[in-house]
Amino acid sequence: MADDRTPDGSGNGVNGAGAEAGEEAIAALFEEYLAGFNDADSDAIVDCFALPATIWQMDKGYVFDDEEDLLENIDALLEALEKEDISFSEFEVVSSHISGTTALVTLDWRQESADGESVFEFTCHYHLIFDGEDWRIAMIVNEQ
Repeated sequence: MADDRTPDGSGNGVNGAGAEAGEEAIAALFEEYLAGFNDADSDAIVDCFALPATIWQMDKGYVFDDEEDLLENIDALLEALEKEDISFSEFEVVSSHISGTTALVTLDWRQESADGESVFEFTCHYHLIFDGEDWRIAMIVNEQ
């Protein structure tokens, strides 16, 4: 990931640190997000978001103004994944860009059943914000 707003890569919102620190913090955010899915831990997933958050899926945008509404949505998603026998998720970073206190990251996701069979493969685009302490997910656009 790189911040091409300034030549030296500084100014990415991570307490004045360079782009590398921002990249590491964003990687940690997505590892926490992934762990939340693999552990079916809706609270851990919700902790990755800034509020209000917007999630675009199936050509509709859903705005979550508070943690309770987002938690309800994540719980429903985890239940749906359980019904589909999803036991493991993984992602690959397709692209990323840090600019000041915002970042754009695209991930290709793969979700597997217990026997290792791929059940779902999809792409999500994430708009992140740096809230002064941590990077958080502000918006997700799911490609169908």
